[in-house]
Amino acid sequence: MPSSRRSTKRPYGVEPVPLDVDRARGGRSSETGPGGDWTVQRVPGSDREYRCPGCDQLIAPGTAHVVAWASDGLFGAEAALADRRHWHVACWAARDRRRPAR
Repeated sequence: MPSSRRSTKRPYGVEPVPLDVDRARGGRSSETGPGGDWTVQRVPGSDREYRCPGCDQLIAPGTAHVVAWASDGLFGAEAALADRRHWHVACWAARDRRRPAR
């Protein structure tokens, strides 16, 4: 005979918490631009520094930034992932409006 006891996981009548799609995807998204198709992941910070290919300046440890790699890499997905680059958020957003760093 089924129990008449209610579940205690969520109070009756309370709406469920909406799904955070960015969190479910690990913060990854896909972007298309003149440079091709990219997989982009937002990173809240890291414990090491990286050099941004947009401005050629260092991204300090703990700084929020973007990691991007080509979605349609010539040598496959693993090679594209290995060629990923860390960008300042502003540099990534402006990548199509500026000259490449030397």
